[in-house]
Amino acid sequence: MSSASSSVARGSLYRAYSRSSSTGSISSVENLPPRTIARVSKEVRDLMKTPPGGINLVVDPETGMPSSLGEIVAEVEGPQGTPYENHYFRLKLVLGVEFPASPPRGFFLTKIYHPNVDMTTGAICVNTLKKDWTPDTTFAHVLSVIRCLLINPFPESSLNDEAGKLFMESYDEYSKRARLMADVHGRPNSSAMSEGDDKRRKADLKDDEHDSPQRRKSRIEPGMNPLGSKNSNSISSKSIGAKQVSGRLKKKKSLKRL
Repeated sequence: MSSASSSVARGSLYRAYSRSSSTGSISSVENLPPRTIARVSKEVRDLMKTPPGGINLVVDPETGMPSSLGEIVAEVEGPQGTPYENHYFRLKLVLGVEFPASPPRGFFLTKIYHPNVDMTTGAICVNTLKKDWTPDTTFAHVLSVIRCLLINPFPESSLNDEAGKLFMESYDEYSKRARLMADVHGRPNSSAMSEGDDKRRKADLKDDEHDSPQRRKSRIEPGMNPLGSKNSNSISSKSIGAKQVSGRLKKKKSLKRL
């Protein structure tokens, strides 16, 4: 790759899809009924507690929760053995006012070369979000299916005709194109995990600020010998000195008896 093209690649790193492409009918959390909000909240907690393999929920670093319950943003790790491996891709599930009777709509926020992802809008075509959708389908299942789509594309229902055709005719060429796009736009590290680490660090610092000096003094690190401190020598020397004085007194008493 020439220096000019490599500089363009670096300049376009992490470029997301146009916001105008997926904001046509985005619902805000205020438009969702209380029962639906309760369900979404529970699913979000479940995703944070036990996320599916290769999936991380993206949360606000200050609150530790999604910025909006109307849009579930997640990060997908590229599966090993695919052109997307060693990279991370962000996507979102947009909930409509009729959710969960109607499925959410899925959009990749990170540009990705894939037969079932629209290159312009990032829209995702997968049966789970269409004819296979049921009101009981969970976010965890949807996100897992989308990640599996990176392993097994369905060119028969492609949104990117060029990628679908290339996938059918020459997988090697398709893989090269997809890997190039992943190198340019994919994240080499999980930003979702780093944001979570920042959240935990801030919480720890906050706890330390509110901690009393007495409690801090009373803490003993695991594996630390409380007698192994700098005062241990003075403690042992005092005990030895006391034993020596006691021995002298006993010796004097025995001499007096003689």
